[in-house]
Amino acid sequence: MSTVRTVGRGRIFHLWYGIWLVYLIEPLVQAWREDSLAVRALGVVAVGLFGAIFIVFFAAFRQARQERRPVPGWWGRGSVAAMFALSLAILPAIGESALGMFAFIAVVALFALPRRPAMVLAAVLVLSPSTVPYLVPGWEPRFDLSFSIFLACLIVLGVTQLLQRNSELAAAREEIARLAVADERNRLARDLHDLLGHSLTVVAVKAELAGRLVRMAPERAEEEIGDVQRLARQSLRDVRAAVAGYAQASLAAELAGAQAALTSAGIEAELPEDVEQVPPERRELFGWVVREGVTNVVRHSGAKRCRIRVTPREVEVTDDGQGPDGTATGRGLAGLRERAEAAGGSLTVGHAPERGFTLRVRVP
Repeated sequence: MSTVRTVGRGRIFHLWYGIWLVYLIEPLVQAWREDSLAVRALGVVAVGLFGAIFIVFFAAFRQARQERRPVPGWWGRGSVAAMFALSLAILPAIGESALGMFAFIAVVALFALPRRPAMVLAAVLVLSPSTVPYLVPGWEPRFDLSFSIFLACLIVLGVTQLLQRNSELAAAREEIARLAVADERNRLARDLHDLLGHSLTVVAVKAELAGRLVRMAPERAEEEIGDVQRLARQSLRDVRAAVAGYAQASLAAELAGAQAALTSAGIEAELPEDVEQVPPERRELFGWVVREGVTNVVRHSGAKRCRIRVTPREVEVTDDGQGPDGTATGRGLAGLRERAEAAGGSLTVGHAPERGFTLRVRVP
């Protein structure tokens, strides 16, 4: 579809500047009617070259726009200078009618040159048909021609503004697409960290426990290994859900998982018995808080006891471990802060009232 649209726009653009060539028919016919063969040949060749430069310039201009690069400055200045020289060369053949070719020069100048010099040159070209004839005996001022060149300049200014706006719009769309990709990458990285960080920590704890129990209590070790298998399968499902964009955390499920993880790690758990007082729209966020908090307790704290407190507006994970080490700014907490701020809440981390670490998220 985009290829068809590009081809269509290309044809319209060629048609737009091709229509201007119709206005070269009159000077070409006048040059052909010149009695002197040399002057006639000079006039016809000059008009032909003039039109060829006009066509080549706009073909190069369109190619540059497709490649999203500016037309080289030397090419724009060279085209304007060459067309101006050719309009002077045709004067012996068609006289003051050559002033009409100034419209083409003004059009190319407005496309090729920087705005300020292009506007100055366009103003000079607009005034030339009305002023130059006063300096040449036998010529008549062409106010109508000045007005025609002025209208052509207005049209081109409108077209250049439209092209600039389209370029800015295309750039804005690309930036939006880039930001969307970056945002999706951040979401995926955050979800994978939150999901796998917790699951793999529990798997490691249970595998270590099973290794210690395999000789002393084989049946208990078998249960732990079964839990490891179950957690591995659940982690696989969670990863697939995160990739698909549907990863969610249930507060009740996370509390149940927290109980198992803490128990396996030999940490006494104090958990809320009921979470029905928490509004449904906050349970997913609070579930992520419980998951991240318990993961950090099991992995880093060295705690003997962990307490999770849940209210309708707040969730708090506190342990009696070694407390924060000044590096509580990891990927998991950064992702959790993003989730809390997206819900209009805030995240607080720091020392527990007595000893240990506290992770708290509050939603107004």
